[in-house]
Amino acid sequence: MRTALWLLAAQGVLGAFDTLYYHEWRGRLTARGPAAHPELRLHAARDFLYALIFASLPVLAFRGGWAVALALVLGAEIVVTLRDFMVEDRVRASFGGVLPGERATHAIMGIVYGAMLAFLAPTLWGWWAAPTALAFEPAAVPEGLKLSLWAMAAGVFVSGARDLGAVYGLAASAWPWTRTSS
Repeated sequence: MRTALWLLAAQGVLGAFDTLYYHEWRGRLTARGPAAHPELRLHAARDFLYALIFASLPVLAFRGGWAVALALVLGAEIVVTLRDFMVEDRVRASFGGVLPGERATHAIMGIVYGAMLAFLAPTLWGWWAAPTALAFEPAAVPEGLKLSLWAMAAGVFVSGARDLGAVYGLAASAWPWTRTSS
């Protein structure tokens, strides 16, 4: 579990870079109007899944049926990400497409997520074999790592809320960018 959580933290750092640099700074997706809504919906869904993963894995044991629920959340992230890969090409075609560096970042994130799942699998398997319970069981990792993952949970939740806000036209969701109609 220790290595899985460190890899999850690395995924969070990569995801923050991807979001802040490529989605916000370069793409300004929340200001792109209805053209970006399909991608923003997927980003919000993925962000809320990651918020759950970041917040819960450092302190909860998903035993029995809860292990299946966690596996479904982890699998849903993969499905949403694969769908996002297809949608973002269409959405961004009108403003230059997905940048090569972003493609590389996505590839690295896929590798890190796969490695995290590989290191989490033995723990998940052990949980699945136990009686069903969602138990408070802090992982044996440094407190700083737990706090960092919780901060990432909060950050990715806010990012998802911002993306949904842009989809629903909330005024502040495009800030600091000027909303466009493309």
